[in-house]
Amino acid sequence: MKKLFPEIPVLNNGQIELRALTQADAEALEEMVNSRRVYKYLPTFLFEKKYPDVREVIRRLYTECLEESLILGVFTGEEPSTGTFCGLAEMYGYKENIHKISIGCRLAEHALGKGIGTQAVAMMVDLLYREKGIEIITASSMIENRASARILEKNGFTLVEHAAEEDWGFGVPTLADKWIR
Repeated sequence: MKKLFPEIPVLNNGQIELRALTQADAEALEEMVNSRRVYKYLPTFLFEKKYPDVREVIRRLYTECLEESLILGVFTGEEPSTGTFCGLAEMYGYKENIHKISIGCRLAEHALGKGIGTQAVAMMVDLLYREKGIEIITASSMIENRASARILEKNGFTLVEHAAEEDWGFGVPTLADKWIR
């Protein structure tokens, strides 16, 4: 990932901003991480759940985690750079030889259903295609998570496999939909 992102990007569309997390975001991140509603449809092996202290997560996010993925905070407000934390946007699974990457987005409870996820995914897609030379973007969603599926549909993703078995860390395979753009 460091080759694709030698510097951590800041994306801003005037309504939301995707940027690196700082220690100032720890309390909001901890609230999101502890939300059963947020994590109902997500894998158990996410980086923000790797360490019990979210401050340690943030300390390691742009060193240890950056080897495999780039996680940015999603923020809203009149001044997004000092705005309200709304979730995480992730780019992972980069395959340089075929110009492919996967994306995901997790939102805090207060941000669900407000179009923030749709905007965050659109911003990642734009960055990856326009600036990074990516040709294939994939995503996965649990089949029960219609809200995530709708975000992907709104952003031009096509469902390529329904109810595929994937390892999401739950002890048994998880049925997930696979998407491509």
